[in-house]
Amino acid sequence: MSDQSALTTVSTGSVYSSIESFESAQRMAKSLAESDIVPILYRGKLGNCIVALEIANRMGMSTIQVMQNLNIIHGRPSWSSKFIIGQILGCGRFEGFSYDETQDGCQCVARLKSTGELVDGPRITMDMAKREGWTKNTKWSTMPQTMLRYRAASAFGSFHIPDLILGIQSVEENEVIDAEVTVAPEQAKSKLDKVAEILAPKTEPQPVPTPDLSPPLKPDDDFFD
Repeated sequence: MSDQSALTTVSTGSVYSSIESFESAQRMAKSLAESDIVPILYRGKLGNCIVALEIANRMGMSTIQVMQNLNIIHGRPSWSSKFIIGQILGCGRFEGFSYDETQDGCQCVARLKSTGELVDGPRITMDMAKREGWTKNTKWSTMPQTMLRYRAASAFGSFHIPDLILGIQSVEENEVIDAEVTVAPEQAKSKLDKVAEILAPKTEPQPVPTPDLSPPLKPDDDFFD
């Protein structure tokens, strides 16, 4: 297979569909991994670049576009919320996409072009954010309305365009809040406790037999008579 035909295979199907496709993908990935323009997640990492190529092929978009918007959060691939919003606006399935906002909540709504049906996503509220622990991210205190929009858009995308985002969740959805565990400090031992610990027997003490204190028997004088 020529290089040109191999490139065509990679651009229209999975990079894992054949040996030729995979070899071509490796050459492409190598050139991307050596670039200083790609995000640091992909620099010098051939495997990450191949995965980006695979996702780009499945979605029919530019590999660079995927690299710019796909992050890894705690080992999980995660889309930026801006990318999900872009997919909603650019997919051509909806019209009138908007945010139904209040001071402490946000919900995404749109109308399906195919049927005219009004569809929406879950309403995201500040109370929900606090209960779920999302507000431990400092951005919720500095830009709460933006974070509400991001969460609402991610939820809308998960419900209505899961095929366009390949079921991959957003960065915000994959955030993991570390549990705060309080460990009681062990009380410091005194010097006497340490000495007693050192001198303590390493095995169980064995009982000492009680000596027999009864007087010895006197020989019978008439025994040999």
